[in-house]
Amino acid sequence: MFHYDFYQNNIRVLGIIAILVSLGAWAMDWLDVVYACPFCQVQRTVIGLLGAIMLLASSNFIVKYFASVIGFFGAGVAMMQHFRGWVRIHKGEFSWYEPFYLDAFLLSAAAMFIIIAQLWIICLRDSRTP
Repeated sequence: MFHYDFYQNNIRVLGIIAILVSLGAWAMDWLDVVYACPFCQVQRTVIGLLGAIMLLASSNFIVKYFASVIGFFGAGVAMMQHFRGWVRIHKGEFSWYEPFYLDAFLLSAAAMFIIIAQLWIICLRDSRTP
């Protein structure tokens, strides 16, 4: 599972998982389980869009370029949100959201990891891989 070939061979399945994660996060927003956060909305949308691009399993330069633009935007938003949490920590104003697994500080870190992993999988796609 920790070999790059695993991710390339299962890129479409991973894309479906990313889309389901995105839709699940949007459902939580629509059902008012979480507060409406524009940072979070951008991140979950980007995860879903990159998941859709993963379904293409394309190695075309243009596809990789658009994925990079979308992904860097989403990662930048996640980094800004996460950095705001670090600023609150340094000011002594930080407190965990209840329940803690819905805390924006943790979720923005998870979004950064997911988006950057998606970009690596998409952009390092070899044209010879089926």
